[in-house]
Amino acid sequence: MVNILIWLGPAGVPISSKDRSTLGGLRRIAELGLNAMEVEFVRRVGMSNEVAKEVGELAKKLNIRLSVHAPYYVNLCSQEKEKLEASKKRILDSCERASFLQADIITFHPGFYGKLTPDRALESVKKACEDLIKRMKSNGIKNVILGLETMGKQATFGTVEEIVKICKEVKGCAPVIDFAHVFARQAGKINYVEIFDKLELLKLEHLHSHFTGVEFSRVGPEKGNEKYHLELKSNKPSFEPLAKEILERKINITIISESPILEQDSLSMVQIFRKLGHKF
Repeated sequence: MVNILIWLGPAGVPISSKDRSTLGGLRRIAELGLNAMEVEFVRRVGMSNEVAKEVGELAKKLNIRLSVHAPYYVNLCSQEKEKLEASKKRILDSCERASFLQADIITFHPGFYGKLTPDRALESVKKACEDLIKRMKSNGIKNVILGLETMGKQATFGTVEEIVKICKEVKGCAPVIDFAHVFARQAGKINYVEIFDKLELLKLEHLHSHFTGVEFSRVGPEKGNEKYHLELKSNKPSFEPLAKEILERKINITIISESPILEQDSLSMVQIFRKLGHKF
């Protein structure tokens, strides 16, 4: 019997944590019986390497899997050298903290098409990722994966197909499937079977992902733009079919809750997996 490893937890410090520090957040996650957390660097990388090391040691002690979300303002499609370099610095700073946190992946938003065709945007992101991997090696950053997130708006680079193509061609990159983003971008349509079929090409040992309900605006036939996050109970998209597919395919996965009620919905996900027969 294959033992499926499933990690569940919130994006950032749990809402119910009285201690609002990352260390306090980890202790609260352990109290709740969850086992993952994404450290959020929303606007800037404000955590020191010393604090990151302390957080990483506590996470290891509590058996909590850590990941990092790089600052939101990243655009690897930018044709302006200064903006591109600033984007790379934000990613590299996140990678450095991740190495001290003992986090295995940093998630980032790849960029915007702007005036580029999708093909040219893909080449820009690929070239930037290759450069980032080289710099990580020269800076001694090991065991940290660049996680390219699927995106939820038509103007952003990051369909499942685009992300898989980059990850197939650039060693050291992996997909971060944001299921809400896929659902919103496709105007309320999602096929978990198709997504996992496309990922099979990469032969992943572990998949990092995000899940939340999402509201979107329709901008064309099967085209939408993400507006804001909703609670899991919205069923936009539905979580249980995803959980069934994960168990059926025996996928090792981290699912980070980006719901407005963060850890509460992580706990709801735990209950759904248990209902389907999974033992944590």
